[in-house]
Amino acid sequence: MAQKRFGVSLDEEVLKSLDQMVIRQKLRNRSQAIRYLVENRNVENGWQSNDMVSGAIVLLYDHHKGNISEKMADIQHFFYQEILATQHFHLDHDNCLEIVAVKGKAGRLLDMANQMISLKGIVHGKIVTSKII
Repeated sequence: MAQKRFGVSLDEEVLKSLDQMVIRQKLRNRSQAIRYLVENRNVENGWQSNDMVSGAIVLLYDHHKGNISEKMADIQHFFYQEILATQHFHLDHDNCLEIVAVKGKAGRLLDMANQMISLKGIVHGKIVTSKII
């Protein structure tokens, strides 16, 4: 895809913020930062329009609490068409990390992620997605 150049006028404070983002995220330059921001916005718009997306649900949990493994399996069986694969890691005696690779309509994936993240025993959960081009 051919790249196009264009000029951008920004307030001084916004430009400082952009430059700080370049440094903080170790981006090569302002152009890469703007690309990153536009792509993230496109993903957000994909959520709003319920586009097809792919990604991962990452869950850190204490497997001793509230039959969490069984409850997560029930949720995953309900959403079996959206799940591509799962990986399960034992971090220590109590804590597990589960990564669920997913693909489907944004709203349905968000519903699945919210159901899993809200389970008792989840220490941290997050869904990360990218719009399918």
